[in-house]
Amino acid sequence: MADEVELLCYNKGCGKKFLEKDNFDGACVYHPGNPVFHDALKGWSCCPKKYRDFTDFLNIQGCCKGHHNPVKPPEPEHVKESPLEKDEVIVVRAPQPRVPEERPSDDLPCVVLRVKVGASVEPMLQKLKKQQEKEEEEAQQRKEDGDEIKIGTVCKNKGCNSEYMGTDSAVTECYYHPGFPIFHEGYKFWSCCQKRTSDFNEFLRQEGCRIGDHCWTEDEKKAVKCRYDWHQMGSLVVVTLYAKGCLPQSCLFEANPTNLRVCLVFEGGKCENELKWKLNGVIDPEKSTIDISGTKVEVKLRKASPVMWPCLELVEKRTAPKEEGSD
Repeated sequence: MADEVELLCYNKGCGKKFLEKDNFDGACVYHPGNPVFHDALKGWSCCPKKYRDFTDFLNIQGCCKGHHNPVKPPEPEHVKESPLEKDEVIVVRAPQPRVPEERPSDDLPCVVLRVKVGASVEPMLQKLKKQQEKEEEEAQQRKEDGDEIKIGTVCKNKGCNSEYMGTDSAVTECYYHPGFPIFHEGYKFWSCCQKRTSDFNEFLRQEGCRIGDHCWTEDEKKAVKCRYDWHQMGSLVVVTLYAKGCLPQSCLFEANPTNLRVCLVFEGGKCENELKWKLNGVIDPEKSTIDISGTKVEVKLRKASPVMWPCLELVEKRTAPKEEGSD
């Protein structure tokens, strides 16, 4: 009896040699999908595993079992380019400039945006309620103790790490940041002074940009504006508001095609903030939504047309003042 010929399996991810007698169901472990290469990651459309290294990609074990396939897939057709004719001319035209769409009026009526409340909101409100009760007890205790400030208490102003060491500490100058921290595209900075750095420790060491009085107790702490960030992807612009413990029934989100207005009540009702934007592009308010979670609010604005926005807010062009005597 002649020796059986080894066959090569052409299933993707297998590539093993086999004998026909050993080709049973489950002998081949392969990938039924196609290879996917995106953003430096390599994987298969049928598997969730993704790798940066090409060798690791080749070693991903198949996700399906079946028979080996000895049939070689057909080679892709190669289209041969015909040479140019003697008198043939290739005409290359410059792309036509895109005509900008007419911007709707800013005075159009606003629409209240649809709100979706996440499951994490209620636990966060309960947590904040307990914190508020604790703070009220501490405030009452300080009142009974004569509002005495303990030695070693750190200044509550942002960016100032001075400690209370006695009555002499009250007369020293406080260098603090009146704004709020911003973390965007790898950079960290304060909204009030714009000194950017990529190192977090360097950000924490930045000296305050304003001089004032120290704040030793929570009761003296100034109201803080809600910080926000934004990004865009395809037909969406997402504005993320870092407001913890929002009260959905007390908040207001409304917009027209060119303006957005947000009224937030957060920190369990302790803080309020109103934000307004004159948007850089045009949106569809009817298809825009709000997602409220325990720690943040996401405003998802649907673009009227899928064009990239250079910034969130429209920058008005300043016209030079007309000189006297000129026609």
